[in-house]
Amino acid sequence: MQPDRSTIWTYDADGDPERFYYSRYDHPAGVAAEEALGRLEGGEALLYASGMGAVTNVLLSFARPGLRIALAEGAYFGTGKLFGLLEPWGVEFVEYDQTGPPPAADIVWVESPANPVLTQPDWEAVRAHGGFVVCDATLSTPVYLRALDEGAHVVLHSATKYLTGHHDALLGATVSRGEHTLRLRELRVNAGITASPDAAAALLRGLETLDERMQRHTESAREIAARLERHPAVERVRYPGFGALISFDVAEPRPVETSTALIRNATSLGGVTSTMESRHRWEGDRIPAGLLRLSVGLEDVEEIWGDLSDALEPLGRTAHRQNL
Repeated sequence: MQPDRSTIWTYDADGDPERFYYSRYDHPAGVAAEEALGRLEGGEALLYASGMGAVTNVLLSFARPGLRIALAEGAYFGTGKLFGLLEPWGVEFVEYDQTGPPPAADIVWVESPANPVLTQPDWEAVRAHGGFVVCDATLSTPVYLRALDEGAHVVLHSATKYLTGHHDALLGATVSRGEHTLRLRELRVNAGITASPDAAAALLRGLETLDERMQRHTESAREIAARLERHPAVERVRYPGFGALISFDVAEPRPVETSTALIRNATSLGGVTSTMESRHRWEGDRIPAGLLRLSVGLEDVEEIWGDLSDALEPLGRTAHRQNL
């Protein structure tokens, strides 16, 4: 759709506001995209200027000074970084292994799967915990997970990634139900972090092909992960069995990431084009120094593998000599 970029709309003949009157509250493209995403997730969606904008809004809506948050280990590093920046405001958090039961906490913040270590939450343990549950489902998308049905109170998406799917829109989303949505909406409006009409229109376009794209991503990623498992230069492969994201460890990641031609050496993930980067530069010792994060795109799987295999070949020769 061609988005309406207006920031204001005229009141009716009686001087009263109609459905749209100021774009910080709502705008046509945003509402249409929220309705489409809400139908997929089984809840009520709200859009934000970025994924971290969505994280911020959830945190400010439901956390209070002195409350404790249990955050999944290995989850997106920006989430933990924000929590740390807000510690002077009384935000207390502890990281935990989400494959087991959460520790005592008021809020349980999981990621399904975690980016980039790709662990999965123990949903039975999460439901039994009794705390307020937030799930970042960016990598699963509603194609593979409807977290509200698993026990989450709020679902988060960096919609910049697979939901829009083309590396051309910065966008975040939450999906919730009832009173939780009302609270999130009130804070979003007053914080001024509503998504732009163009980003919302990009989400509408992306959702039209989401199911087909995610199936193609998964088919290719499964094949690439299996081949990486057999490659002599690869020390460890992490792949949850669905979706596009693979992380794998090599002895020297920088020569690999800078040697590809088809696969873009760039940050972020989730587009139709494959991207890969080493994550230690950003995240430090919370992840292995040799970890490479590969987002498998929609290119031909043999072309992706050929590009990756060529980049791994020098390390593979070194590993072969060492094993002789």
